[in-house]
Amino acid sequence: MKILAIGRNYLEHAKELNNPVPEEPVIFLMPETALIKKNQPFFYPDFSNDVHYEVELVLKINRLGKNISEKFAHRYYDEIGIGIDFTARDLQNELKKKGLPWEKSKGFDGAAPIGKFIAKESLSDVHNISFSLEKNGESVQNGNSKDMIFSFDAIIAHVSKFFTLKIGDLIFTGTPAGVGPVKIGDELVAKIEGHELLKLHVK
Repeated sequence: MKILAIGRNYLEHAKELNNPVPEEPVIFLMPETALIKKNQPFFYPDFSNDVHYEVELVLKINRLGKNISEKFAHRYYDEIGIGIDFTARDLQNELKKKGLPWEKSKGFDGAAPIGKFIAKESLSDVHNISFSLEKNGESVQNGNSKDMIFSFDAIIAHVSKFFTLKIGDLIFTGTPAGVGPVKIGDELVAKIEGHELLKLHVK
């Protein structure tokens, strides 16, 4: 399986990092070793002093597909989950200044915790999904899929031009505004429509 991720997919998040608004989805990949499952802890890496949380809705691909038409893209996932895209912001900024790829700052071991998935049918409208992240009991990020620059279907159609999608692949769909740093001892809780699906500690 592979993990595809979309950057700068919420207008306010692009603005908070002084990034231009993209004209097409910004894609990067993470290796399977980035995953953390079953609420296992996140261990703060020794190569960064500024790791940020970024909460995101995650799609789980359920069939093989290539060059998928946007009007058929909804058939390629039937579960939606939530995850955190941990970013070594100091390292990312260094790489961006040099014009180099982001992967070291985004795809390091443990950078992509994922929570439980829920059936798409259990949600009244996939274009209006509220989700949130709490840090130590305080709300730090609140988003809604209606605010995405590129919808789930548009993302699937676009990435499938370049990468064949396979059963079990995961797509992180972008983070809303409110990203910020974590430190050892923090507790993070991520929710979809108020339901806790992911909880982890930073060690």
